[in-house]
Amino acid sequence: MRNDPHVADGIRLQKVISQAGLASRRHAEKLITSGRVTVDGQVVRQLGIRVDPHTQVISVDGNRIFVEDNQLTIALNKPVGVVSTMSDPDGRPCLADYTAEYPHRLYHVGRLDTDTAGLILLTNDGELSHRLMHPSWEVPKTYVATVSGEVPRGLRNKLLRGVRLEDGPVEIRDFAIKDHYGDLTLIEITLHEGRNRIVRRVLEHVGFPVVELVRTQFGPVHIGRLHPGVTRKIEGDVLRELYRCVGLT
Repeated sequence: MRNDPHVADGIRLQKVISQAGLASRRHAEKLITSGRVTVDGQVVRQLGIRVDPHTQVISVDGNRIFVEDNQLTIALNKPVGVVSTMSDPDGRPCLADYTAEYPHRLYHVGRLDTDTAGLILLTNDGELSHRLMHPSWEVPKTYVATVSGEVPRGLRNKLLRGVRLEDGPVEIRDFAIKDHYGDLTLIEITLHEGRNRIVRRVLEHVGFPVVELVRTQFGPVHIGRLHPGVTRKIEGDVLRELYRCVGLT
């Protein structure tokens, strides 16, 4: 038997849809009665139902909706030297130094090494954070690395067959050589692993130590033109795709 999605002290469903900016209250009522709205996966047609948008997954036509004053997910281009925590007992620069403009309590989605720059996500949605970090969802992450040495073309096939480190195998989603200058090579590598220093360990394992490393993509979120130390909100289609890739639609 399915659970009743009604929350006695919640907010009327049509009001939640309206607050999310998707439709007027009257249009929201039509969406509900036509069976286009789900709450925790259940189609809801009753106009009197009340819900808790903070804890329940509400979707219209398969796309999850959000009340803007509550849900927040942002992208930060983390500079080198910043620790991936919200505070640091040693006084080092941390993520909170770059997110003070947001009043929300944010969780960082995984970590980047202190000496690795690039895209890191922060959110106040604990379930989203948990799923994005959980290996079962296999969310791909793309990095651009400068490595020592001239990388041979044949390394791509070797990496795509998988690499075995001392703590287990690593699956490489994609690998490309982007440029070569002097005794350095610029490469791009995609994997879904989240183990500590995994990219550096993989490349060192195959003989090409990392000189510089930047994460440029996390799932559907690209770093784009986001400058180091700057944040932006993840919204619209990209946010919906981020939720969709971990089954939160």
